[in-house]
Amino acid sequence: MTTPPDDSGTLLRFEQVTRRFGDVVALNGVDCTIAAGSFVALVGASGSGKSTLLKMVNTLIYPSEGRVLFAGEDVADLNPSRLRRRVGYVFQGIGLFPHFAVGENIAIGPRLHGEKLPQHRIAELLDLVELDPEMASRMPDELSGGQRQRVGVARALAGEPELLLMDEPFGALDPITRNALGEKVRELHERLGLTTVMVTHDMAEALLLADRVLVLDAGELVADCTPQQLLTGAGGEIAQGLVAVPRQQAERLAAMEGRLA
Repeated sequence: MTTPPDDSGTLLRFEQVTRRFGDVVALNGVDCTIAAGSFVALVGASGSGKSTLLKMVNTLIYPSEGRVLFAGEDVADLNPSRLRRRVGYVFQGIGLFPHFAVGENIAIGPRLHGEKLPQHRIAELLDLVELDPEMASRMPDELSGGQRQRVGVARALAGEPELLLMDEPFGALDPITRNALGEKVRELHERLGLTTVMVTHDMAEALLLADRVLVLDAGELVADCTPQQLLTGAGGEIAQGLVAVPRQQAERLAAMEGRLA
């Protein structure tokens, strides 16, 4: 059963979260809330702390200081197995088990919780990500990169999670596949009533898919804006530096089209 967010509508809360790895401060006092039903993008340069923050939600990493609250409860106090049942995770490197068939990969989460996922449910999940249900018997190395990542999304959804975490899910894909899969994830977010948090280096992707964009720099949260606010100049120098890249690319393409006209 879905656990309701706290009374404020917040599903996820970071309270002054700091994380140190020896002398390196990966996160420094991150403080924000994420509302149930929202689609949030975490952006920033490499090493800004995006993936570290994401991994704290399902306790792959613990804070050195501060707390992460999920539906009002400190994740550090929750049973890790039950927590991860409620949180779907799409890995950057896809992470399919190479010696398991596609259906077995999709069913691995429920299996770890002692539940056998029926074949009709595996077929439903494959259909949900626009893959032929007959692919359940195929091995990961028989699939394209885009197909493998779709299987990764299906696996993350197998336990009917409340929260979907995505760590650079499309980074290794070609632009056409990346765009199509991004649109599919946004559609599933709406259809399934998910709360989604996605790490990406691509500001254009963040602006197009997310309702809200959080910008990290050197472990600190430096901007928290809607895409519309960012496009009208909000968020500060670092955020606008990231927005400038797709904007300049669009302007250069428009100029090229003008010369061809």
